[in-house]
Amino acid sequence: MKVAVFGRFYNETTTTSVERLFAYLLEKDADAYIETEFFNLIKEKSPHIDEYQSFKTFDKLDKSFDFLVSIGGDGTILRAIIFVKDMDIPIIGINTGRLGFLATIQVDQIESAIQNIIDGKYRISERSLLSVETSPENKEISALNFALNEVAISRKNTTSMITVETHLDGEYLTSYWSDGLIISTPTGSTGYSLSCGGPVITPSTNSFVLAPIAPHNLSARPLIIPDSTEIQLKVAGREDSHLISLDSRIATLENGTIIKIKKADFTIKMIDLLNESFLTTLRKKLLWGEDKRN
Repeated sequence: MKVAVFGRFYNETTTTSVERLFAYLLEKDADAYIETEFFNLIKEKSPHIDEYQSFKTFDKLDKSFDFLVSIGGDGTILRAIIFVKDMDIPIIGINTGRLGFLATIQVDQIESAIQNIIDGKYRISERSLLSVETSPENKEISALNFALNEVAISRKNTTSMITVETHLDGEYLTSYWSDGLIISTPTGSTGYSLSCGGPVITPSTNSFVLAPIAPHNLSARPLIIPDSTEIQLKVAGREDSHLISLDSRIATLENGTIIKIKKADFTIKMIDLLNESFLTTLRKKLLWGEDKRN
């Protein structure tokens, strides 16, 4: 069993998660690789790092890995896909922060979760992604031109709204006069899009969501479209440039740049244990939100 381990941040829960995960991987004689920067962070923070010297490190992955364990929250998984890309390596997330929709394994479930994976007691949830092309080409985007959650267009260096001219499959839709526009996958529908009034969409739905950010047009509402749609955007505004974000990666584009967004030609595979599902996570999330308000 060849396992990759990735993380970004460290807190008290991370220490417990790392030590429990690593101890179980050692017990199961797993061939474990830890992302180099995360391993360096562990060396600074963990008092038991010497016990894991048999583990190797990685900067890149290949198709020989059986799965990747992400230690953190949903944002950490969004960074983990940069390593996985189109290699079909399944991902499972250990949650060390707030309740997430992607990182669902709690600290006290680590050993049972890994054992269930070893025993084949899981299912794969395939998550669609967005791919982006720009004209003229932007090298920051073309190097990693995909997003699991969303692609967001937003204003830069101004309090003035921007106009996002939008075409769907070559046909003009509208020009959103707003702070920006979010194009979300079903996975991303519970993130930024939701906070802007977008709907929650189950992961297997073959749709994308267009959600304007603080629109001035009173008629502008989130729009669900088939994920076979090619979206073309062009921004105008008082400033010369605007921002584009692909999940957590941000680049600057000049106004007038043609942005083409469509469904990527590969998926990200998430490991779902048999006692978990999107709906059970959604119910927990709703109850967690109620508890925070009460």
